[in-house]
Amino acid sequence: MDLSTLEQIDRELLLALNGSHSLFVDTLMMTFTSAWTWVPLYVSLFYVVIKNNESMQQILLILCSVALCIFLSDGISSGIIKPLIGRFRPTQDPMIKYQIDIVNGYRGGMYGFFSSHAANTFSICIFLCMVIRNKILTFGLLSWSLINCWSRIYLGVHYPGDILCGLVWGFIVGMSIYVIYRFFYKRISADMNFVSSQYTSTGYALSDIDIIVSMLMLTYMYALMRATIFI
Repeated sequence: MDLSTLEQIDRELLLALNGSHSLFVDTLMMTFTSAWTWVPLYVSLFYVVIKNNESMQQILLILCSVALCIFLSDGISSGIIKPLIGRFRPTQDPMIKYQIDIVNGYRGGMYGFFSSHAANTFSICIFLCMVIRNKILTFGLLSWSLINCWSRIYLGVHYPGDILCGLVWGFIVGMSIYVIYRFFYKRISADMNFVSSQYTSTGYALSDIDIIVSMLMLTYMYALMRATIFI
């Protein structure tokens, strides 16, 4: 299968998934794709990291690791790959842009390969899931990342191939940063394995995990309510 065939499949898949002619879903996707929507989730994650690590060294190590995830994901995507590859976003692509359903005039930047949203959210998701080790949190953060990805396709600012490559890069970054994190963590902390009904295996209180999950659920409810109000 050659590159032109893959690009044609990518375009056809996008057209099948882009838009819905529903004001409710349009507003929902615009809410999900906004970084401001997820600020409460970020605050809850920050709070749980602060509360469940004993030393400033541990806290700084995690915060620096998350920052490095974002730097490598977004920096490589937006700073190097997008201008180097120069693949138009669907909303900017002369071959397809007039077939795309546009929401509120939103078209994004000129280039879209690969998706920074996919790479950023998935790298953070993978890293924090490896650090905290909780199944419910893993499911929640995966849903957060994939909903962001879905919104980008729905809004027509990324091809499915852009999203897939962003997810692959995000996974590589997240796992790589976790390996680096563990290397330094072992040098500043005792390597303990918690066996408890109140803590994860890495020492995070389940009651604090509930805070993150609850904040995520509240954010989903906010997005649904906003979409309902603005129909």
